[in-house]
Amino acid sequence: MKHMNSEVKEERTSNKKRIDLFLVPIVLIAAFLNLFKIWTDEYANAYYTAAVKSMLQSFHNFFYASFDPGGYVTIDKPPVVFWIQTISAKIFGFHGWSVILPQALAGIGSVLLLYVLIKRTFGVWAGRFAAIAMALTPIVPAVSRTNNIDSMLVFTLLLATWMLFRAVRTVKFGWVLAAFAMIGVAFNMKMLQAYMVLPAFYVFYVVATKITWKKKIAFLTTATALMLAVSVSWAVVVDSTSADKRPYMGSSQTNSVLELAFGYNGINRLTGNTSVTGSSHKQPAQTEQQTASSETKQNSNSSADSSQSSNQRKSSFSQKMQAPGGGNQNGMFNTGNPGPFRLFQKGLSDQISWLLPFVIFSIVGLFAGVKFKGPYTAKQKESLFWLAWLLPVAVFFSIAGFFHQYYLIMLAPPIAAFAGAGAVALWSMYKQHNDWKSWLLPGGILTTAALQVYIMSPYVSSIGVAPIAGVGALGVILALVLAIRKQRKNSLTNYLGAAAMVVLLAMPAYWAMTPIIYGGNSMLPSAGPDSSSGMGGPPSTATNSKQSGFNGMQPPGSSSGNSSSNNQMQPPSGSSNGGQMPGGSSNNGQMQPPSGSSNSGQMQMPGGSSNNSQMPNSFSSKSSSSKRKSGGMNAEVNQKLLNYLTKNNTGEKYLFATTDSTSAAPYIIKTGKPVMAMGGFSGSDPILTVSKLKAMIKKGEVKYFYLSGMGKGGQSDVITWIKENSKEIPSSKWQSTSSSAQQGPSGNGTLYEITLK
Repeated sequence: MKHMNSEVKEERTSNKKRIDLFLVPIVLIAAFLNLFKIWTDEYANAYYTAAVKSMLQSFHNFFYASFDPGGYVTIDKPPVVFWIQTISAKIFGFHGWSVILPQALAGIGSVLLLYVLIKRTFGVWAGRFAAIAMALTPIVPAVSRTNNIDSMLVFTLLLATWMLFRAVRTVKFGWVLAAFAMIGVAFNMKMLQAYMVLPAFYVFYVVATKITWKKKIAFLTTATALMLAVSVSWAVVVDSTSADKRPYMGSSQTNSVLELAFGYNGINRLTGNTSVTGSSHKQPAQTEQQTASSETKQNSNSSADSSQSSNQRKSSFSQKMQAPGGGNQNGMFNTGNPGPFRLFQKGLSDQISWLLPFVIFSIVGLFAGVKFKGPYTAKQKESLFWLAWLLPVAVFFSIAGFFHQYYLIMLAPPIAAFAGAGAVALWSMYKQHNDWKSWLLPGGILTTAALQVYIMSPYVSSIGVAPIAGVGALGVILALVLAIRKQRKNSLTNYLGAAAMVVLLAMPAYWAMTPIIYGGNSMLPSAGPDSSSGMGGPPSTATNSKQSGFNGMQPPGSSSGNSSSNNQMQPPSGSSNGGQMPGGSSNNGQMQPPSGSSNSGQMQMPGGSSNNSQMPNSFSSKSSSSKRKSGGMNAEVNQKLLNYLTKNNTGEKYLFATTDSTSAAPYIIKTGKPVMAMGGFSGSDPILTVSKLKAMIKKGEVKYFYLSGMGKGGQSDVITWIKENSKEIPSSKWQSTSSSAQQGPSGNGTLYEITLK
């Protein structure tokens, strides 16, 4: 026995030193999906890219994650990921790819971490299957190819998981502290979303650690206290700093990080309360629909033949968004309607759910014969961990009032873990048992193939009938043949099992490649044949693989040649136009609310863009060039406007002021000069008052104001005062003479000048 234990130790040591040759192509696949052509995304998500540009200019901006170089307002998220992006930009230079690179590497790192986590307990083949499943989960590379936060968040949580597993194996308290501290770091990436894994951490530590209950409670209590301390550390520093010595906390209503964390970026995601104009009531359902309408319009304007495709998309959108009685069939942001089967609905299923039936069968197999009181094997304990990660997160996405499709990356690790561990477990049961357990493998293959056919069916016009029929036919045939050959243990059966796994991964692999094939969207990343639109739903028209811009957004005096009628989107009857949605985008064309609707606010999504009206930026005809101007905001500024503002600047701190960050971001990226977004991202943050603005003007900090009718929520008094006390600058001085001014929902944008003595 002693000799056998010695051999086992030597074998484990040898395995640790040996490179798994099967892992190499998996990592290369992940690298290709996450890195290839990110250099074509010149500005990525411009809201966040502008912040990196600002953070490069001073430690003050860096620490607070200031959106603008002047330190006026922050972005809507905590700073850790943007610190990393800024460091990357400092090392490699300020480019779109340099701010995307950390997230792309995090996506690859997540694949490696999952391999390590699964391999140790479930075996090397389970680790390989889990790694390839993670790499090919469509939403994973789609998000990792952008400068959004979620890819880095998942990597950090997986790193915390590795620390927790090590804490259990070594029974060392230091690793418990490190694991929970890492969750605290993740909180400073995307706030409460990081806490979604806490049930798994608590359950696993209690079940798996062989120490007394007294020590378990003491250790977990101490680790939780450390996690909370790390979580709120930055918030406490910011909130305790005098408001006049730091930027305003963007997208909050009280200039507080904690309010942002537990309200706007926290509980409001579950409840769907997206009001940001200072009111406490929940916005009506129609507001959510109109915001979805607004976002879909913006994201659909990416075809080179914009005049024709705009009408086609508008018609397609109307069919998708309008249910009888004005209901919403696909849900806000194409995330389906809340319910137990939401993850199987259009818009979500093709991002994350390709292997869910197989995962369900795997869970049944892995927990077969488990008794509630134990004892539990190592495999059962770790399976419990992944189940405690999967279920709460799945429940959240099934009932949440507001989220974007790319948030679903939170489900990728447990799904991939169960796919890997389950593939090996079900194969073993298939080979070794003659009871009901032997049917789990063919049953999982059959139901998973059926779901994949369902997922692909709305895309028949884009991908054709052949792949859909092929997956369905092969899935049925392989499942039936495996069922028939249950008692035959030969090499042909092994090949059939391997072929089945290849079939089940084939279409997720294609979907994962769509951001490369068709072009991605850095603002609202998603996968699918319409990935450049960022909506992840059935496409209404073909998309241009070289373009993910939105033709409807042009600077003053620069148009795409579209008539205004092609840029209009009619929201559902009775909708209101107030409220702000974080982390997405709004409308780039003309949005006309129906009669009787309110238009007191501006619906826009931090991390994306709002383009409900004319803006001093451009998605011009250059969209077909090799460099994609992605992210909803293009750094192709109106050069005539920029020349006028630069020439007439007499020492003012800000180049100009505007209502919202969408209009400001392109100029910050282009020039690195301060541009003031008076109302924060959407124009609805209560940052500025008339008296404060008067004082700034008297100090000579700002004198030019570009107003487009956007973002009046929380800023209406300021905008009214500007119009009443300013001199309008003739459009001939700053607008291009090549075309008329772009129209927005409140008319043409106007440049004003104010000087006070």
